[in-house]
Amino acid sequence: MTTGRVNLKVVSDRVDLARRYLADLETLRAQGAETFVGDRRNPAAAESFLRRTIEALFDAARHLLAKGHGQAGLEYREVARLAHERGLVADAALAVRLIQVAGFRNRLTHYYDEVTPDELFRVLESDLGDLEAFARELEAAAARLA
Repeated sequence: MTTGRVNLKVVSDRVDLARRYLADLETLRAQGAETFVGDRRNPAAAESFLRRTIEALFDAARHLLAKGHGQAGLEYREVARLAHERGLVADAALAVRLIQVAGFRNRLTHYYDEVTPDELFRVLESDLGDLEAFARELEAAAARLA
């Protein structure tokens, strides 16, 4: 695939959507573990918001890789790896964590019955910052590629 024109609206729309979901996830996290686990709707909501956040950010990265670097049709783990190699994500440690995030998204999508409420809450406590960092990196990369 050849490079094309990066559509900043595609990237900003996906990042904005991810940030709205991240705000919802922060609200769920703020309830505390006991309240979160005590209402079965909370883990279901967290699972949906988390999966959608991951997909929105990785779809924005996929757009940047396709239009800015001529690489399309990538699975999310490959998107995470190439995002670092192509300079969309400068932080190597974040890129490694994003590969793990991509694997977790696959679990949320295909093995959802194995993801426990406790595990979801741990993710809310420890991993939302990585998703926000990814959003910032994508915005900066989009500005450079536009």
